[in-house]
Amino acid sequence: MLWTAWIGTPIHELGHLIMCFIWGHKVSRVKFLQFNSPDGVLGYVEHYYNRDSTYQQIGNFFIGLGPIFSGIGSLLLGMYLLLPQSFDAVRSEIHLHVSFETIDVNVLKAVGASVIAIIKSIFTPENLINPLFWIFLVLAVCISGHIGLSRADIQNLTKGLLMIFFVLVLVNFAAGILQMDTFTIISRISEYNAYVLAFSSIAVILSLLTFLLSFALYRSFIYARKI
Repeated sequence: MLWTAWIGTPIHELGHLIMCFIWGHKVSRVKFLQFNSPDGVLGYVEHYYNRDSTYQQIGNFFIGLGPIFSGIGSLLLGMYLLLPQSFDAVRSEIHLHVSFETIDVNVLKAVGASVIAIIKSIFTPENLINPLFWIFLVLAVCISGHIGLSRADIQNLTKGLLMIFFVLVLVNFAAGILQMDTFTIISRISEYNAYVLAFSSIAVILSLLTFLLSFALYRSFIYARKI
């Protein structure tokens, strides 16, 4: 929906742009929002990199995923500023339900339980009468509607996927020889992923609600025209 693009698209493109800077890509052109493109593209970030650089090749993967990072980060920041009590409840639920001592399928089950608890902590009677809650909800709907990756984003991240796999194999091989304990690092990564999974699930739910609302309005418009 175009009305959500005013907020969602700039945040989407900002994710690409920040990752370009982090991974050393040169940015040649940026368009945070446009409505007059003949191909329907609402925004873009054009960039190039040194193909002989392993670091910059890996960067393609994270640049492609940039909108997920900026979208989830914006949702977290919005909740922290507008609904601090709900934010504290979210953080508590994730730490309460997700254990990082063992990394297995139970972590995913725990994240699922956290998502339900997070939704309950957001849609409370107190929040429903709080104007800041409705501001957050509008912002969250706009952001969630544009977190999804485009075909170009997916094509770009696949360029770095093979290089990441190759580097991880080398790191694991070296860690095995040097008898290094990598579990702590994996645990920290899993902790951050718990936030990403939880808020990604909320983003999917909000996107679904937006789709259902849009569909209902569309059907109502079609029905009104027939009368």
